[in-house]
Amino acid sequence: MYYTMNTDKSFEQAVDDLDKSVKAHEFGVLHVHDLGSTLRSKGIGFEHECKVFEVCSPRQAAEVLDFDMSLNMALPCRISVWRKDGQTRIGMIRPAWLLEQLNDEPRLQDLAAEVEQATMAMIDEAGATA
Repeated sequence: MYYTMNTDKSFEQAVDDLDKSVKAHEFGVLHVHDLGSTLRSKGIGFEHECKVFEVCSPRQAAEVLDFDMSLNMALPCRISVWRKDGQTRIGMIRPAWLLEQLNDEPRLQDLAAEVEQATMAMIDEAGATA
């Protein structure tokens, strides 16, 4: 259900490298939520770092929505970078698993598998160390 990896990179380096990898795969970054900063700004003593990228392949998103508009609630894909126990991590809920829970149409499963392969590659590239 999840795809995650640990990286030796700093939090900020992993964030920067994920941004580059998403764009290199011709996906769009719709927004980046800085959950740690947002929670701290609300007076919560949250000490962790966490940024959530909303990413999208416009062509594949349009195909999914043309088939079943209610799947808008599962879009866009989210890839997170966070720190836990001194370790930087990058991960996501697997798009193929998520879509399978919502609709069992084979064409949608094929699209979700394509997106999943691309987003897994983004995570792998962002977390890889030289």
